[in-house]
Amino acid sequence: MKEQLLLLIELQECDSQLVKISDKKKLLPQKMEKLDESYRNFREEIEKSKRKFDELKARHAESENKIKKINEGITRTKERLLEVKNNKEYQAMLKENENAEAMRSDIETEIIALLDELEKIAVVVKKDQATMEAQRKSYEEEKRLIENDLNSIDADSVIWENKRNELIKKVSADLLSRYEKIKKRGNGVGVISVWKSVCNGCHMNIPPQLYNELQRSAELISCPNCHRIMYFQNMERSA
Repeated sequence: MKEQLLLLIELQECDSQLVKISDKKKLLPQKMEKLDESYRNFREEIEKSKRKFDELKARHAESENKIKKINEGITRTKERLLEVKNNKEYQAMLKENENAEAMRSDIETEIIALLDELEKIAVVVKKDQATMEAQRKSYEEEKRLIENDLNSIDADSVIWENKRNELIKKVSADLLSRYEKIKKRGNGVGVISVWKSVCNGCHMNIPPQLYNELQRSAELISCPNCHRIMYFQNMERSA
């Protein structure tokens, strides 16, 4: 009977591993999705500064282009002043140049403010790029680990299934049936260790006499609380 108990312990290990593999198969894709979403949100937040920097650069280029056109207009107006033949037209052109120069002054003031803001945000963008690079490496490494786990799931499942099938051939039909029923009632656990009078399945104390019998007897003994098949395990020796 002791040999059968050892087989059940190994069978339980197989079943526990298969449950873990099944859980992994469900959870890893979810973990990957959350990782992708987190990285995507991080990138979007980081890229806000870069977009603002690009917008400011575009506004600066646009303002410089306006200055260029104003200067060209002022030059043309000055050239036309030489050809003016009456005072009214002359005064109108002077007023046109005056307005253009005032507009140019306003744009130049705006350009100074833009350059100041560009300088500040350039520092932020540079810092963000370093942060982004570090985050990218971390993301790719974590993604690689998840992908490796996903790739190994099917192979691991086959290994434990094969081992389980071999063990089943060696366990008696009655005992296997008993184990499967207990396992179904016990959340996937049909065999459990006991140490210092405590069942590691339900975490309840078992009677001292039963604990002593468990250590001496070769018979299969069930926990009086959770009804799982028990076996004595010296946890200090195991450690």
